[in-house]
Amino acid sequence: MTPPHSTSPLHVRLADTLRERIRSGAWPAGSSLPSEAELGQEFGASRGTVRAAVQALRAEGLVVGGRGRPPVIRNAPPAQSFSSFLSFTRWAESMGRVPGQRTLEVARRPADDETAAALGLGPGQPVVQVLRQRLLDGAPCLVERTSFTLEAGSALFGFDADSGSIFQFLIDQGVDLYRGQHVIDAVGADATDADLLGVQPGAPLLRVRRTTSSREGAPLEFSDDRYLPGLANFTIENTMDAAPALVRVQTVEGTAS
Repeated sequence: MTPPHSTSPLHVRLADTLRERIRSGAWPAGSSLPSEAELGQEFGASRGTVRAAVQALRAEGLVVGGRGRPPVIRNAPPAQSFSSFLSFTRWAESMGRVPGQRTLEVARRPADDETAAALGLGPGQPVVQVLRQRLLDGAPCLVERTSFTLEAGSALFGFDADSGSIFQFLIDQGVDLYRGQHVIDAVGADATDADLLGVQPGAPLLRVRRTTSSREGAPLEFSDDRYLPGLANFTIENTMDAAPALVRVQTVEGTAS
Protein backbone atom coordinates (compact mmCIF):
# COMPACT_ATOMS: atom_id res chain seq x y z
CA MET A 1 0.00 0.00 0.00
CA THR A 2 1.37 3.43 -0.96
CA PRO A 3 0.51 6.47 1.17
CA PRO A 4 -1.29 9.34 -0.62
CA HIS A 5 0.20 12.71 -1.70
CA SER A 6 2.77 11.12 -3.98
CA THR A 7 4.69 14.36 -4.53
CA SER A 8 5.73 14.54 -0.86
CA PRO A 9 8.69 12.67 0.68
CA LEU A 10 7.74 9.12 1.66
CA HIS A 11 8.13 9.68 5.40
CA VAL A 12 5.75 12.70 5.19
CA ARG A 13 3.17 10.68 3.24
CA LEU A 14 3.50 7.80 5.66
CA ALA A 15 3.06 10.09 8.68
CA ASP A 16 -0.08 11.55 7.05
CA THR A 17 -1.55 8.07 6.60
CA LEU A 18 -0.73 6.95 10.13
CA ARG A 19 -2.08 10.21 11.55
CA GLU A 20 -5.38 9.70 9.73
CA ARG A 21 -5.71 6.16 11.11
CA ILE A 22 -5.31 7.54 14.62
CA ARG A 23 -7.71 10.45 14.15
CA SER A 24 -10.36 8.26 12.47
CA GLY A 25 -10.29 5.76 15.35
CA ALA A 26 -9.01 2.92 13.18
CA TRP A 27 -6.16 2.74 15.70
CA PRO A 28 -7.85 3.54 19.04
CA ALA A 29 -6.15 5.23 21.96
CA GLY A 30 -4.28 2.75 24.14
CA SER A 31 -3.56 0.31 21.33
CA SER A 32 -0.02 -0.52 20.30
CA LEU A 33 1.42 0.92 17.11
CA PRO A 34 2.42 -1.77 14.61
CA SER A 35 6.13 -2.53 14.64
CA GLU A 36 8.58 -0.83 12.30
CA ALA A 37 8.91 -4.11 10.42
CA GLU A 38 5.13 -4.44 9.99
CA LEU A 39 4.74 -0.87 8.81
CA GLY A 40 7.70 -1.18 6.48
CA GLN A 41 6.22 -4.30 4.91
CA GLU A 42 2.76 -2.74 4.49
CA PHE A 43 4.02 0.47 2.92
CA GLY A 44 7.14 -0.77 1.18
CA ALA A 45 9.31 1.55 3.25
CA SER A 46 12.67 1.23 4.93
CA ARG A 47 12.97 1.19 8.72
CA GLY A 48 14.54 4.63 8.60
CA THR A 49 11.53 6.03 6.72
CA VAL A 50 9.11 4.38 9.15
CA ARG A 51 11.11 5.67 12.12
CA ALA A 52 10.98 9.23 10.77
CA ALA A 53 7.20 9.02 10.27
CA VAL A 54 6.62 7.64 13.77
CA GLN A 55 8.87 10.34 15.23
CA ALA A 56 6.63 12.97 13.63
CA LEU A 57 3.61 11.43 15.38
CA ARG A 58 5.53 11.26 18.64
CA ALA A 59 6.44 14.95 18.33
CA GLU A 60 2.72 15.74 17.95
CA GLY A 61 1.84 13.70 21.04
CA LEU A 62 -0.16 11.14 19.03
CA VAL A 63 2.23 8.32 19.96
CA VAL A 64 3.97 7.79 23.29
CA GLY A 65 6.45 5.22 24.51
CA GLY A 66 9.49 3.81 22.80
CA ARG A 67 13.01 3.43 24.15
CA GLY A 68 12.39 -0.18 25.09
CA ARG A 69 8.61 0.15 25.39
CA PRO A 70 6.19 -0.50 22.50
CA PRO A 71 4.84 2.78 21.08
CA VAL A 72 1.22 3.31 22.13
CA ILE A 73 -1.51 5.38 20.46
CA ARG A 74 -2.57 8.40 22.49
CA ASN A 75 -5.77 10.40 22.20
CA ALA A 76 -5.41 13.21 19.69
CA PRO A 77 -5.11 16.60 21.43
CA PRO A 78 -8.70 17.84 21.64
CA ALA A 79 -8.07 21.52 21.02
CA GLN A 80 -7.31 21.75 17.31
CA SER A 81 -5.29 20.54 14.36
CA PHE A 82 -2.56 22.45 12.56
CA SER A 83 -4.98 23.58 9.89
CA SER A 84 -7.46 24.95 12.42
CA PHE A 85 -4.65 26.78 14.20
CA LEU A 86 -3.86 28.54 10.95
CA SER A 87 -7.53 29.23 10.25
CA PHE A 88 -9.51 31.51 12.56
CA THR A 89 -12.69 30.29 10.87
CA ARG A 90 -12.02 26.64 11.72
CA TRP A 91 -11.03 27.53 15.27
CA ALA A 92 -14.25 29.48 15.88
CA GLU A 93 -16.44 26.79 14.33
CA SER A 94 -14.74 24.09 16.41
CA MET A 95 -15.99 25.92 19.54
CA GLY A 96 -19.53 26.32 18.21
CA ARG A 97 -19.00 30.07 17.76
CA VAL A 98 -19.93 32.07 14.67
CA PRO A 99 -16.85 33.46 12.90
CA GLY A 100 -17.03 36.72 11.02
CA GLN A 101 -14.79 39.26 9.40
CA ARG A 102 -14.72 42.74 7.97
CA THR A 103 -12.08 43.28 5.32
CA LEU A 104 -10.56 46.74 5.36
CA GLU A 105 -7.97 46.23 2.64
CA VAL A 106 -6.54 43.84 0.07
CA ALA A 107 -3.69 45.61 -1.66
CA ARG A 108 -0.39 45.17 -3.45
CA ARG A 109 2.34 47.26 -1.88
CA PRO A 110 6.08 47.17 -1.06
CA ALA A 111 6.99 44.94 1.88
CA ASP A 112 8.30 46.62 5.01
CA ASP A 113 11.60 45.42 6.42
CA GLU A 114 10.11 42.87 8.84
CA THR A 115 7.83 41.36 6.22
CA ALA A 116 10.56 41.23 3.58
CA ALA A 117 12.90 39.45 6.01
CA ALA A 118 10.20 36.93 7.00
CA LEU A 119 9.34 36.15 3.37
CA GLY A 120 12.91 36.09 2.10
CA LEU A 121 12.33 39.08 -0.18
CA GLY A 122 14.46 42.07 -1.00
CA PRO A 123 13.57 45.40 0.64
CA GLY A 124 10.50 46.95 -0.95
CA GLN A 125 9.56 43.96 -3.11
CA PRO A 126 5.79 43.78 -3.65
CA VAL A 127 3.51 41.60 -1.53
CA VAL A 128 -0.26 41.14 -1.23
CA GLN A 129 -1.42 42.60 2.08
CA VAL A 130 -4.75 41.98 3.80
CA LEU A 131 -6.12 43.91 6.79
CA ARG A 132 -9.17 42.34 8.47
CA GLN A 133 -11.15 42.74 11.66
CA ARG A 134 -12.24 39.29 12.92
CA LEU A 135 -15.41 38.67 14.89
CA LEU A 136 -16.75 36.03 17.27
CA ASP A 137 -20.54 36.00 17.39
CA GLY A 138 -20.46 39.50 15.92
CA ALA A 139 -18.05 40.98 18.49
CA PRO A 140 -14.55 42.20 17.47
CA CYS A 141 -11.78 40.03 18.87
CA LEU A 142 -8.80 40.14 16.52
CA VAL A 143 -7.03 42.36 13.99
CA GLU A 144 -5.23 40.48 11.21
CA ARG A 145 -2.42 42.00 9.17
CA THR A 146 -1.39 39.38 6.65
CA SER A 147 1.15 39.57 3.82
CA PHE A 148 1.54 36.97 1.07
CA THR A 149 4.15 36.64 -1.62
CA LEU A 150 2.73 37.70 -4.99
CA GLU A 151 2.74 34.10 -6.21
CA ALA A 152 0.80 32.85 -3.18
CA GLY A 153 -1.59 35.75 -2.70
CA SER A 154 -2.44 37.07 -6.17
CA ALA A 155 -5.66 34.99 -6.30
CA LEU A 156 -7.04 37.08 -3.42
CA PHE A 157 -7.77 39.96 -5.79
CA GLY A 158 -10.61 37.84 -7.18
CA PHE A 159 -11.85 36.57 -3.79
CA ASP A 160 -14.46 38.02 -1.45
CA ALA A 161 -12.36 38.10 1.72
CA ASP A 162 -15.52 38.62 3.81
CA SER A 163 -16.92 35.27 2.66
CA GLY A 164 -14.76 33.03 4.85
CA SER A 165 -11.30 31.60 5.35
CA ILE A 166 -8.55 33.09 3.19
CA PHE A 167 -6.29 30.15 4.03
CA GLN A 168 -8.88 27.59 2.93
CA PHE A 169 -9.49 29.49 -0.30
CA LEU A 170 -5.78 29.59 -1.12
CA ILE A 171 -5.31 25.92 -0.21
CA ASP A 172 -8.20 25.09 -2.55
CA GLN A 173 -6.37 27.10 -5.24
CA GLY A 174 -3.32 24.86 -4.77
CA VAL A 175 -1.18 27.13 -2.58
CA ASP A 176 1.03 24.91 -0.41
CA LEU A 177 0.45 26.43 3.05
CA TYR A 178 2.03 23.56 4.93
CA ARG A 179 4.16 24.61 7.90
CA GLY A 180 3.75 27.48 10.36
CA GLN A 181 6.13 29.09 12.82
CA HIS A 182 4.56 31.26 15.53
CA VAL A 183 6.08 33.90 17.77
CA ILE A 184 3.83 35.04 20.63
CA ASP A 185 4.25 38.19 22.68
CA ALA A 186 2.35 41.20 23.99
CA VAL A 187 2.07 44.58 22.29
CA GLY A 188 0.31 47.87 22.93
CA ALA A 189 -2.64 48.68 20.68
CA ASP A 190 -1.83 51.16 17.94
CA ALA A 191 -4.44 53.55 16.51
CA THR A 192 -5.80 50.96 14.06
CA ASP A 193 -6.04 48.27 16.73
CA ALA A 194 -7.76 50.65 19.14
CA ASP A 195 -10.34 51.66 16.54
CA LEU A 196 -11.12 48.11 15.36
CA LEU A 197 -11.12 46.44 18.78
CA GLY A 198 -12.75 49.20 20.80
CA VAL A 199 -9.86 49.68 23.24
CA GLN A 200 -7.68 52.60 24.25
CA PRO A 201 -4.41 53.21 22.36
CA GLY A 202 -1.62 51.42 24.21
CA ALA A 203 -3.97 48.79 25.71
CA PRO A 204 -2.23 45.38 25.97
CA LEU A 205 -3.00 42.91 23.20
CA LEU A 206 -1.85 39.35 22.60
CA ARG A 207 0.19 39.28 19.39
CA VAL A 208 0.97 36.24 17.24
CA ARG A 209 3.39 36.67 14.37
CA ARG A 210 3.25 33.72 12.00
CA THR A 211 5.38 32.69 9.05
CA THR A 212 3.83 30.00 6.86
CA SER A 213 5.97 27.99 4.45
CA SER A 214 5.54 25.36 1.78
CA ARG A 215 6.56 21.72 2.18
CA GLU A 216 9.88 22.66 0.60
CA GLY A 217 10.40 25.42 3.16
CA ALA A 218 9.69 28.43 0.94
CA PRO A 219 8.03 31.22 2.99
CA LEU A 220 4.66 32.23 1.54
CA GLU A 221 2.87 34.23 4.24
CA PHE A 222 3.69 36.48 7.18
CA SER A 223 1.01 37.62 9.59
CA ASP A 224 0.78 39.93 12.59
CA ASP A 225 -2.42 39.00 14.47
CA ARG A 226 -3.52 40.96 17.55
CA TYR A 227 -6.09 39.47 19.94
CA LEU A 228 -8.07 40.91 22.78
CA PRO A 229 -6.40 39.07 25.69
CA GLY A 230 -9.71 38.29 27.39
CA LEU A 231 -10.93 36.21 24.45
CA ALA A 232 -8.08 33.84 23.67
CA ASN A 233 -4.92 32.44 25.11
CA PHE A 234 -2.37 29.91 23.95
CA THR A 235 -1.31 26.72 25.69
CA ILE A 236 1.87 24.74 25.06
CA GLU A 237 1.56 21.06 25.92
CA ASN A 238 4.57 18.77 25.97
CA THR A 239 5.83 15.53 27.47
CA MET A 240 9.23 14.06 28.19
CA ASP A 241 9.34 12.41 24.76
CA ALA A 242 7.37 14.85 22.60
CA ALA A 243 8.06 18.25 21.13
CA PRO A 244 5.82 21.09 22.33
CA ALA A 245 2.40 21.32 20.70
CA LEU A 246 0.95 24.80 20.42
CA VAL A 247 -2.77 25.08 21.05
CA ARG A 248 -5.04 28.11 20.86
CA VAL A 249 -8.02 28.00 23.20
CA GLN A 250 -10.95 30.26 23.95
CA THR A 251 -10.97 32.21 27.19
CA VAL A 252 -14.27 32.88 28.93
CA GLU A 253 -14.34 35.44 31.73
CA GLY A 254 -10.58 35.09 32.13
CA THR A 255 -10.62 31.28 32.40
CA ALA A 256 -9.31 29.02 29.65
CA SER A 257 -11.95 26.63 28.36
